[in-house]
Amino acid sequence: MDPFAAATDWKPVLDAIVGSRHGGQVETVLKRLRDLDAKHPHVAEIAFQIAWTLDTFDRPAEAAPEYERALALGLPPNDHANALVGLGNCLRLAGQTARAVQVLENARAQFPDNVEFAPYLALAQHAAGNHADAVRTLIDVLAETSEDIGIAAHQRALRYQASRLA
Repeated sequence: MDPFAAATDWKPVLDAIVGSRHGGQVETVLKRLRDLDAKHPHVAEIAFQIAWTLDTFDRPAEAAPEYERALALGLPPNDHANALVGLGNCLRLAGQTARAVQVLENARAQFPDNVEFAPYLALAQHAAGNHADAVRTLIDVLAETSEDIGIAAHQRALRYQASRLA
């Protein structure tokens, strides 16, 4: 048997499981993912899908370690960025707000073009009691990404006012 084929035989199974999730068969998805993970415990994509599934089932305390495992195993850049969003948000929801802020700040530094980190960072900052930082983060991303003519006209003033928040 081809060793490469054996190493990748998990991919069609994973795709089928993920497809069934979209088909409404959510109750069996987690069990099927965990069964696949038991057979292939060092596959980042499987760990990522377990984390994402736990996250969508509103089980952030269980999802966070799976996101960490997926990240440690190595994900492609897009999945890596999405796993960092998931990890940061799950940490916030699980009450680990300082760590959530740290993860999301590091993620922004690692992926400076990915603006999706900003709203999650603002949520984490707010949860950590850093309300001014949260508002600053949101105003900065709004000013940076809005195509609204009124926001664009006031971009400089908004950024200045955000910088003055205590």
